Amino acid sequence: MADTMIQVKLVRSLIGSKKDQIATAHALGLHKIGDEAIHPDNAATQGKVRKLAHLVEVSEATQGGAN
Repeated sequence: MADTMIQVKLVRSLIGSKKDQIATAHALGLHKIGDEAIHPDNAATQGKVRKLAHLVEVSEATQGGAN
């Protein structure tokens, strides 16, 4: 888990979501459907992803990917 990175993609709309979920998505850099962001795989990021589990897809980031 040390140097691993995860890619988070917003696949569902934030419309109708609670304010704290919208704020969490924005903190991850996700604003519109299709937005992707790469973050370190740590406890803080995992907590944010868990809060948005029904709105996002998560995959392991590939080496050499765009930041």
